[in-house]
Amino acid sequence: FDRLCAFKAQNGHSNVSTYDAGNKTLGKWVSYQRVAYKKNALSSNRIQQLNSIGFIWDLCDHSCQNEERDHVWNIRLGELCEF
Repeated sequence: FDRLCAFKAQNGHSNVSTYDAGNKTLGKWVSYQRVAYKKNALSSNRIQQLNSIGFIWDLCDHSCQNEERDHVWNIRLGELCEF
């Protein structure tokens, strides 16, 4: 959680890509949190912690907002280019 907070402070968001070579482990952890949340497998304390930093649980739903949608689109384009 502390690494995610540091990432957000540096990057302005908590959407860590699993394809980010410098943050691969953190990206996997973030992805796991989303999966566990969807399966109701996260404690309420963990959910509150992540909510407190504006964690986005569902990128698809959230990306409907223009600015964030553009940001997510650019992230995915970068991932595609790296592929």
